[in-house]
Amino acid sequence: MVDRDATSIYSEFGGDRLPPGQRRTDRFPVLSKSGTPSWDMQTWEFTVTGAVDNELEFTWEEFNDLPQETQRQDFHCVTGWSRFDNKFTGVTFPTLAERASVHDDAEHVLFGSLDGYSTNLPLDQCLRDEVLFVLELEGQPLPSEHGGPLRVVTPHKYAYKGAKWVTNVTLLTDPMRGYWEMRGYSNTANPWGEERYSSL
Repeated sequence: MVDRDATSIYSEFGGDRLPPGQRRTDRFPVLSKSGTPSWDMQTWEFTVTGAVDNELEFTWEEFNDLPQETQRQDFHCVTGWSRFDNKFTGVTFPTLAERASVHDDAEHVLFGSLDGYSTNLPLDQCLRDEVLFVLELEGQPLPSEHGGPLRVVTPHKYAYKGAKWVTNVTLLTDPMRGYWEMRGYSNTANPWGEERYSSL
């Protein structure tokens, strides 16, 4: 069962479902800045900090107890491939934002991961139900090579904006660039605009 079908999100951007410069694949290639990190269910924790009234901290069990939904989404990698109709199950970004009570002056979000990776998005781009902290893929625990135990998916952005192995979210009042953004990748990452690399 799917609670939300997000595959029509492309219509907001005035393009085709398959963004320009992309090729469709049924495979799910594995890409990351380094190897797959290890994790321990007993010591794993997830935090939400920064410009919030209520800083949050979850154990693995506590995070799994949060309200979840299943969505059908498309996935667009900046390297030029797209995978349609992925069934992701997880916790929406707005669910966490509501619990944290985000400050009015918060404008940006920085995601951090077990392997030291980071990526950023404006807050208004995160406050969409399609921005999902994924626990399951196709009804099974998210494989570690694809970011398990927990990753972010951002179907309206290239996938480097969705951190794998995510463990923390920081709400910011000033922008801060993440790992690839500091290395020349686009800060906006709109697939339908082919915003792959920074113009700076």
